[in-house]
Amino acid sequence: MVTETTVVIATRDRVEELVRTLGHLRRLSAPVIVVDNGSSDDTVARVRRDFPQVRVLALGHNVGASARNRGVRAADTPYVAFCDDDSWWAPGALDRAEELFRGHPGLGLVAARVVVEPEGREDPVCAEMASSPLGRGDDLPGPRVLGFICCASIVRREAFLRVGGFNPVLFFPGEERLFSWDMAAAGWACCYVDELVAHHRPSTSRGPSAARRRAEMRNDLLTTWLRRPVGVGLAEAVALARRGAGDGVAWAALGAAALKLPAVLGQRRLLPADVERQVRLLTRPA
Repeated sequence: MVTETTVVIATRDRVEELVRTLGHLRRLSAPVIVVDNGSSDDTVARVRRDFPQVRVLALGHNVGASARNRGVRAADTPYVAFCDDDSWWAPGALDRAEELFRGHPGLGLVAARVVVEPEGREDPVCAEMASSPLGRGDDLPGPRVLGFICCASIVRREAFLRVGGFNPVLFFPGEERLFSWDMAAAGWACCYVDELVAHHRPSTSRGPSAARRRAEMRNDLLTTWLRRPVGVGLAEAVALARRGAGDGVAWAALGAAALKLPAVLGQRRLLPADVERQVRLLTRPA
């Protein structure tokens, strides 16, 4: 069977984890594209030497999550599965996803169940997606979601390109939420499908936790500013400022978001009313 899915991996300075992932992906028949975000180690040379069947796009600098956009544009299959350099797809998952896409023309993205290794436990985010209050329409193979784990997602390439992929303004992390909002705004459905499985063995090469927390809070606020009503954006900014009174990381996040305000204003557009209602349903206090 000729595969209709390309695997795209964005990586930076994690050559050992990447090599392990590529070893797992050898079991699949899918083509693989590695997008290197300006690694300072021997990632590019080693992949080209040890995995000659893998296509490598060496960017020469770090563009964050939007590196995946380059990989999707380079793919020539109708579907694209994302991996991180520390994650891989279970056998059969991509074939089943292709069947789902063919059977559901309005489906733009499927989010898979994530098994965290080496413990073999389910990522708790999966339970949240499985119980999504957005429900499950008759035309979908799982509950609708407006958020997902990127390293366990598969997209319809046409839909991805139409909405512009992952927004460079956010850089990393938390880029999934804005992307799923944009997909919904364009009429494409995103849903969680429990039967599809991706494995994730979190890398030991991670930056400081405070830096990641600052980036997450910054991107949460930027995402709101990019797509939601002004009043909602102001309320979230005020809430972050109040939090920053006793939390230096939150204060730094607010400052980092403010620096990106000119770029945000140039890209700002409100979500359609129906999508905004779905976002409000997901974000209201329990």
